Amino acid sequence: MISTSHDPAAASPPRATPIASASERDWLRVLRTAHLWTALVLCLPLALLGVTGSLLVFEHELEHLIDHTPRRIVAGGVEQSQSAIIAAARAAAPAGATPSLFIAADDPEAAAVVRLSARGAGPGPGALQVFVDPVSLEIMGTRTFGIGLVRQIFLLHANLMTRDRSGREIVGWFGVAMLGLGLSGLVLWWPRGGQWRTAFGVRRGVHGYRLFRELHGAVGIWGVSLLLVVSASGSYLAFPQTIGAAVATVVPTRDLRTAPSVARPADATQPIALDDAVAAARAVVADGSVRLVGFPARPDQPFRIAFLRPGDAVGQPLTTAFVDPWTGRVIELRDPGTYSLGETVLAWQHAIHAGQGLGGLWRGLVLASGLLPPFFVVTGITMWLIKRRVRRSTMALRTTGE
Repeated sequence: MISTSHDPAAASPPRATPIASASERDWLRVLRTAHLWTALVLCLPLALLGVTGSLLVFEHELEHLIDHTPRRIVAGGVEQSQSAIIAAARAAAPAGATPSLFIAADDPEAAAVVRLSARGAGPGPGALQVFVDPVSLEIMGTRTFGIGLVRQIFLLHANLMTRDRSGREIVGWFGVAMLGLGLSGLVLWWPRGGQWRTAFGVRRGVHGYRLFRELHGAVGIWGVSLLLVVSASGSYLAFPQTIGAAVATVVPTRDLRTAPSVARPADATQPIALDDAVAAARAVVADGSVRLVGFPARPDQPFRIAFLRPGDAVGQPLTTAFVDPWTGRVIELRDPGTYSLGETVLAWQHAIHAGQGLGGLWRGLVLASGLLPPFFVVTGITMWLIKRRVRRSTMALRTTGE
């Protein structure tokens, strides 16, 4: 219940605070004003990004529940080769569609997914997804990639529903704003004069303005580290080149988002078959199962074959072999176990942000991090409204002489 006292701080005895210097008071006043108005202006998009991010922690489960991603009726059995699964998908696709991406089934009840695109196109929105039972090769369903409610939630969270980089950059700046709010909130919360004992919780009996203030501060300090980590990872996903270049100035780092290029020999007429590319990759990665195959969309692109190795979890950075489609040679192997510190940090940013590959506890924490922005919006705006109401009441009393 909101207090009707004219003084927001009069709702309960305030925490003792030593007298700060004039310069410190001025600096804190500026920081508090910047924190307040940044939060007020961006409250709706930040809350929206938080809620959609929490939903996307359960992206695969929601796709099955809402978008009805096909599941196998009978689990288990010996799976067919990647080429056999892809051949079955091609037979169900319109003429001229070529495979652009293969994703293996990630559990015994899931289907394998083959994306087929117009010749030369990539596996992005507009590609046809064919769901294939990897054991029987039965076609379980088809869908155009990029449609469906869960995909729209993703596009809203990552791109603000745009199809170009502009939306993602705006989202990235929202992430930077969240970082600023988290750091400024930490400074504003910081107990002065050693008042640490009561700074991490809400005192019994407080209500009105002070209740919301203490809730805002207590939840903020317990969640600030999590919020900063998730916001920083989101900012990297929006600005990978800029942040990657900055990291590279400190520690050796390659751009792991780009594939090596290949040269087509003058006498080559056809690229090698998928089975030959997988065999070449298996020659250098003998202890893993094929998780993903990216097909060359242009003559200068290699096969990209990613392996799930023993001890790996879905969502973690995977060992990836790049195979020259003309010579059948593995031109580069990217093994997360050999990454530099900078490469390891950058490679894990997607998993950290999406709550993947780090177990159920981290998944739950990422879910909670998405609920923090709407909580701060509610408590912060409530505090602001109470102070506005009190200020107006005080001015009215002075005007009437009461």
